[in-house]
Amino acid sequence: MSLLTEYFLKIEKLLHNIEVKQKNVLEEIAARLSYIISQGGVIHTFGTGHSHLLSEELFHRAGGLALVNALLEPELMLHQQDDKSMLIERLKGYGEILLDINPLRAGDALVIISNSGRNPVPVELALGAQKRGLTVIALTNLAHSSKVAARDESGKRLFEVADYVLDNCGCVGDACLPVKNKPYKICPTSTISGCIMLQGLIAATVEKLLEQDCEPPVFMSSNIDGSDKYNKELIKRLYEENPSLGKVFKYRV
Repeated sequence: MSLLTEYFLKIEKLLHNIEVKQKNVLEEIAARLSYIISQGGVIHTFGTGHSHLLSEELFHRAGGLALVNALLEPELMLHQQDDKSMLIERLKGYGEILLDINPLRAGDALVIISNSGRNPVPVELALGAQKRGLTVIALTNLAHSSKVAARDESGKRLFEVADYVLDNCGCVGDACLPVKNKPYKICPTSTISGCIMLQGLIAATVEKLLEQDCEPPVFMSSNIDGSDKYNKELIKRLYEENPSLGKVFKYRV
């Protein structure tokens, strides 16, 4: 069997496992998010390293909820220097700085994405957000995280401090595909599984909003005719209903 075929089979199995094992918690989280959205609250997202891709996945996205704010901290991404973000993620106190400089409000939700969930920044962010009255949702790899020691001084990993936990059903080390006669594996799965779960969460949240007769604030693609007018009117309506959103977003009205 070729590595390509084996990879496709592993991904098919992974997605099946997610549907079977995570569907109930996705529905539970969606119920909470639909309530937050209906009250004018915001879903904030955060991830470091490659996990920032998942944080950005839901932000200002065609077919996505307008009330999503991504905490895209440049120092914790890979484009500046590959090992810089790794070192900063381990830095005590950096999570508290992020809490202070970002518009996180009581009643909002914060989705924190970290495959290992062991480093101080995501754990500090989770604990601090809870103290500020936010609902904290972790997207992590339980197989990996449960086998590594916490680096935060609390002695806790992300899955141990979040209000809700989504397991990306990945393997230890994330890469899933063994290579014959090599000591390593290739093809990590956390990005594809994370995208599936996060977009599934949006689907379930929108459905629950509609069941409550609450109009979901959904963006249209900016590359569809008429969408500019639709999106501008959507943002204007949201700002009129909740002027405090101006402190969270910088959308043009």
